[in-house]
Amino acid sequence: MKIQKTKSWITIYGVLALLLIAIYYLLDLNVFDPWEQYLPFVKKLTISLFLIALIYLLSKIIAKIIDTQTNSEGDRYNLLRIVRFLAMVFSLIVVASFLFQNLYAAVVSFGLISLVIGFALQAPIASFIAWIYLIFRRSYLVGDRIQIKGFRGDVVEISYLDTTILECNGDYLGNDRKSGRIIRFPNSLILKEEIINYSGPEAPFIWNETAIQVAYTSDLQFVEECLLEASIRDFKERYPQLAPHKQDQWEPAVYFRINRFAWMEGVVSYPVEPEDTTGRRNRILKYALPLLNEAPDKVKFPEGALR
Repeated sequence: MKIQKTKSWITIYGVLALLLIAIYYLLDLNVFDPWEQYLPFVKKLTISLFLIALIYLLSKIIAKIIDTQTNSEGDRYNLLRIVRFLAMVFSLIVVASFLFQNLYAAVVSFGLISLVIGFALQAPIASFIAWIYLIFRRSYLVGDRIQIKGFRGDVVEISYLDTTILECNGDYLGNDRKSGRIIRFPNSLILKEEIINYSGPEAPFIWNETAIQVAYTSDLQFVEECLLEASIRDFKERYPQLAPHKQDQWEPAVYFRINRFAWMEGVVSYPVEPEDTTGRRNRILKYALPLLNEAPDKVKFPEGALR
């Protein structure tokens, strides 16, 4: 649908550019001599509109190439933003050259205006500079799960001045499910705060852990085997495309610790995609508990009022 829409805009801008350049040359015909005093203005306006149409035509063609040739959603989003920004800049230059007698006067005027705006709009300018920093530094991309200044969520938009994330966890949830709330923060915040990116390209998984309470009299070796089996089973079912030799670095591990109620805890640590932490924990528990309950002589669970 998006590519089809881009094709439509390419056609519209292409036809508009041809129409404007045709009008520009038709104005040289003798039939327009009675309006000779207006012709310079009309011709300048026509050629300016032609250049703007040509700029947006090229931007749509480049956008189509980006849509078809770029695999990463985050990279595609950033490249399209750059193309749109450059199209606006070049269009403003054309408008300035139309309003002023020459480009030098336009540049001087833009310089003076920029100086005034720079003092009046320091915060938005800082956010815009931070957007440029994001484009090149790639601190996060659209689709990444990030945490910044207590906010945690999935990035859904990176505009020129702010970033929009779909919150996960939040005030009303005790897990990493999406809360449904939208959080927007100025891009300038990344220049002041540390950013935690859970979806970095170097590592597709983060490490999480799940604990099961067992009694001291339990067979710890058996408990460890059950937890490992449950974790490995879920990983293979979830990611069958990973070759066995690539799975080695994501092998789960089990360790034991004493909790605050003086019970034993068997803790399995495992790799998980950032948006699947709650789901993977549930699946591991559903696989592990039947295995543990099948051997009551080997596994004892805590009993009592604090259970």
